[in-house]
Amino acid sequence: MALDNIYELYKTMERDHTMLSFKGVVTPDLLSSVLQIMESKLNHVEKSNKTKKKVYNVLVECLQNLYHHNENIQEDEEGINLLFSKSALLMISKNDDHYEVKTGNYIQKGNAQELKDKLDDINSMNKDELRSLYKSVLNEGELSDKGTAGLGMIDIARKSGNKLEYSFLPVDKKFDFFCLNVKIN
Repeated sequence: MALDNIYELYKTMERDHTMLSFKGVVTPDLLSSVLQIMESKLNHVEKSNKTKKKVYNVLVECLQNLYHHNENIQEDEEGINLLFSKSALLMISKNDDHYEVKTGNYIQKGNAQELKDKLDDINSMNKDELRSLYKSVLNEGELSDKGTAGLGMIDIARKSGNKLEYSFLPVDKKFDFFCLNVKIN
């Protein structure tokens, strides 16, 4: 990266009111560190305990999703190491009237449609329907092979009070990059 690009990156992060950004491997130690940092930052910038709690809870769920559901990409067909294994992106920003938690991670193309359908279903529901779905999955949900019951996105939508913004960007024949933006008022 050229040195002048560093300043451009800084200006972009300032313009977007970025409080924290991370790109790399998501580990249990990282989860703890990010949560400690954000708890401290929220205590300094946010007066409302209710808002602090919502931001923190959404952040926990987003970090858990990155940890449990990021695909492991190491080499392309030519054996060239393209990406760090389990590499993901996390950004948290504070705007005048809301916070945003942005995440990005790799997903196999075969799993993208199922996630898109799930997110569309979640986005089509109102507050009461989300609560009902959450209780239903909690009571009847089976654990996936990754040890999760699929409550994360439902809980993120419930706690944020907003629709989940997302996109799937093609990376190669096998993988897409899943981008999620959660607004928290």
